[in-house]
Amino acid sequence: MPNEIQQQIDSLNQRLEALNAEYHANNFNSSQDFNKYSRFNTRLKVPTLASTPATCEIGEVCVVSGTGKVYVCSAADTWTIIGTQS
Repeated sequence: MPNEIQQQIDSLNQRLEALNAEYHANNFNSSQDFNKYSRFNTRLKVPTLASTPATCEIGEVCVVSGTGKVYVCSAADTWTIIGTQS
């Protein structure tokens, strides 16, 4: 009985280590997709560019230097100013 309990503990430890490795090890990169709502308790760094790029994918965000305006790619290769920025 004690040996069986130790085996269960070892198995759970292995699963926990695998889960931690999956969650923490290089899990956040530019190609990571989140299919559900995610909240991050950190700042989001948005790239500052001289002008909006000629091509973009929906959802990309950038700030145009000099104007300080935030743009989002609203359709393929189409940049739109976010909100009512002056």
